[in-house]
Amino acid sequence: MPGNVTNAAPASVLPQVLCTAFQQTREIAMQANDYRNGESQRGLQVASSRRKWTLAVRLSASALATLRSFYLARRGETEPFYYYDPFAVVPIGSNYDPTGASATGRVTVRFDGPWQQSMGIARTDVQIQLVEVN
Repeated sequence: MPGNVTNAAPASVLPQVLCTAFQQTREIAMQANDYRNGESQRGLQVASSRRKWTLAVRLSASALATLRSFYLARRGETEPFYYYDPFAVVPIGSNYDPTGASATGRVTVRFDGPWQQSMGIARTDVQIQLVEVN
């Protein structure tokens, strides 16, 4: 049918060295109407929450180079990829599969936002997020 959007088809996996550098948050989209008398009316716009992962640690030079080259290879926000959430399984980090074949703890994500970085003494801060696609 014309106009349909196909599902994301990831072809790569975020390197394992970077998987533990992200912190997960959940976002539930809702509509809110606030009235002048202090009352509010709220309603959900989605059936389930959307997960996001924010880079939560300062990166060493080698980790920064790995993340930057991976970001550029995905053309920023345009290409989806697999992210293995190391905190989704027990023992922590036992689910990583560099081929992307294992579905345990695997999430289809894309980068959310442009590349932003600031340099400090011996470390680099990068403000980047991963957002769940499916």
